[in-house]
Amino acid sequence: MNAQIALILGQDGITNGAIYALLALSILLVFTVTRVLFIPQGEFVAFGALTMAALQAGKPVMLVWLLFAFAVAEAAADLTARRKRPGRGLGRMAAKLAYPLILAALFYNLPLAQLPMAAQALLTLLLVVPMGPQLYRLFYQPIASASTLVLLIVSIAVHLALVGLGLLAFGAEGARTAPFSDASLALGPLNVNSQALWVVAVSALLIIVLYQFFERSMYGKALRAAAFNRLGARLMGISPIFAGKATFFLAALIGTVSGILIAPITTMYFDSGFMVSLKGFVGAIIGGLVSYPLAAAGAILVGLIEAFSSFWASAYKEIIVFTLIIPVLLWRSLKSHHVEEEDE
Repeated sequence: MNAQIALILGQDGITNGAIYALLALSILLVFTVTRVLFIPQGEFVAFGALTMAALQAGKPVMLVWLLFAFAVAEAAADLTARRKRPGRGLGRMAAKLAYPLILAALFYNLPLAQLPMAAQALLTLLLVVPMGPQLYRLFYQPIASASTLVLLIVSIAVHLALVGLGLLAFGAEGARTAPFSDASLALGPLNVNSQALWVVAVSALLIIVLYQFFERSMYGKALRAAAFNRLGARLMGISPIFAGKATFFLAALIGTVSGILIAPITTMYFDSGFMVSLKGFVGAIIGGLVSYPLAAAGAILVGLIEAFSSFWASAYKEIIVFTLIIPVLLWRSLKSHHVEEEDE
């Protein structure tokens, strides 16, 4: 290996690590606020990438009907929960049911392939991101007080269901989108791909926006309070339902943006998101599922190790990456004391 190869591998590692960092932060956010290890995070990555590819190919986006099905199920759940107050919230329910139908009308009437890339990305976000709060309402809100193990089992079930629905909506073929730009930047012996710069820049921008959101906005401070002390936040009037839906919305947003960013770099399949999010999870584990900076740094480390492993031992790069989790867990288990789960 010479210096040029090392720089190329470093570029790939930082590019992938930026995506893993976003996913690590979203997994950590969801866990600290709701105690849910959000395994379906990767499905938002895959759905975002495949939806963007379908729009660029001018194909009908079948995922909009899954959004409508979730909206119907959510409305039915809300009606069941409000039997004593049947007239309350009917306007909101009607809006939730109308939203996917309006999107479907747009998808089936607009010249999708001729739209600007920014408009295609916006349509992708409008379609995929609302599924985050829907998943929380349907599968996690009814069991919000359950143990972490039960929530984990539900996450596994939701992940498997979404993978099957992804196969139904997108098919088994892989897809890749057009790059944001074809330019390259020469830095000494290294030619930096513009798509890599887009990934790093958008990831850094999103991390900064999230930091400002949590530090300066009232909603962000409410989520921080819920993450720090769920019971105390509830006593202070912060709704756990709002906190759960808000964190799932942010997780879906981060996952969808990540899918749009990596779709021009790698071919995505209906089940590709799990492996991507699992590497973000390794980064979150390195951060102990408590530290956002350490989780981001751990995700960058995962990206770099994956890139250099692909050069030295390509067939074993996944094994090398996931083996990282073993010494980290051993070290943290020896360092920390057992703490009983917080009573609700």
